[in-house]
Amino acid sequence: MTQERSDAPDTDIKPELVALRKQLEKLNSHKYIRVQNSLPRLLWNHFLRGLAMGLGTAVGATLLLSFLLILLAKIDFIPIIGDWAGQIADQIQSR
Repeated sequence: MTQERSDAPDTDIKPELVALRKQLEKLNSHKYIRVQNSLPRLLWNHFLRGLAMGLGTAVGATLLLSFLLILLAKIDFIPIIGDWAGQIADQIQSR
């Protein structure tokens, strides 16, 4: 009916706390944590990440669109799209 609980404190908790403290010190010494704790480093890393993402997006979109336009220019069985894509490809190549 009623269950008895043992309210005796654990005597083995001190070694566990020492081990936990060592692990936290080890974690705090990692480079990622040090960067996150420094606002100037954090801002600089985010700035560089934004530049890289912007450059990658622009170059990737340019390559993808040019590839798609070249493929559309090769399509002859759809005259409207083929002519339109051909005009765009001619304008890109003339510049």
